[in-house]
Amino acid sequence: MTQIKDRCILITGGASGIGKLIAKRCLELRAYKVILWDINEVSLLKTKAQFATLGYQVDTEVVDVANLEDIKRAAKIAKETYITIDILFNNAGIIVGKPFAEHSHRDITKTININTSALMHIAKEFLPDMIDQCEGHIINLASASGLIANPNMSVYAASKWAVIGWSESVRLEMEREDTGVNITTVMPSYISTGMFDGVKSPFMTPILTPDYIVDKIMEAVKNNEIILQEPFMVKSVPLLKGLLPQRMFDFVAGKIFGIHNTMDEFKGRPQDQAVPEKDTFSSK
Repeated sequence: MTQIKDRCILITGGASGIGKLIAKRCLELRAYKVILWDINEVSLLKTKAQFATLGYQVDTEVVDVANLEDIKRAAKIAKETYITIDILFNNAGIIVGKPFAEHSHRDITKTININTSALMHIAKEFLPDMIDQCEGHIINLASASGLIANPNMSVYAASKWAVIGWSESVRLEMEREDTGVNITTVMPSYISTGMFDGVKSPFMTPILTPDYIVDKIMEAVKNNEIILQEPFMVKSVPLLKGLLPQRMFDFVAGKIFGIHNTMDEFKGRPQDQAVPEKDTFSSK
């Protein structure tokens, strides 16, 4: 069982959305220190001030997780200041919601750097210390799109498929070596944070509220669950893919559940709330 109380916790993409809610839960559970990384300095300062009005103190760092040197810089500061990060929430992510042929090379690179490579590089910075102290917990925010293909989500889906494979592989390594470090992989469907504004809810798969999924994440962390899939229908995807021929699965996913049309009217966050780049990015 992972305890939040008296632990030092790092949350990427912590200035808003899911990251901000996770921070609030950790503070309520009396974490020793909560550190928020985010690229948006204005949002970080606003979030820090909001928590201060509630009587909570958080430390913040402006970090571009798409930049390895910036990750290493911020990680060095964290390790020198706090010695060890006990729990890492790899939460930061973006989406470019459009057909693959319309992606720029920069769209592709940015998505993979933030959604996939950053999680690996950040974990690499803090995992060795967790292993040395024989305890720690890394929570990797993947997505249900890492289990099922979907039009207008090609690069995003690819980035999340990679996270699932990497996260599960690291978990097996930690368990085989009996390191005491836990790895949890989170695979939610659409969440109403603004990141997926305009999406349609698939049949029998409601759009999740931020409070609901954060409650589930915190419960999974507490119980050292290895995989969290929400809502319930997400759990059926691997089974259906294993049982059905590909064309039949495509028909069920696209025509019966309507998954293939969920991104048809995707808008994402307004540009002033997204990653501060002049692109069609939407971030958690």
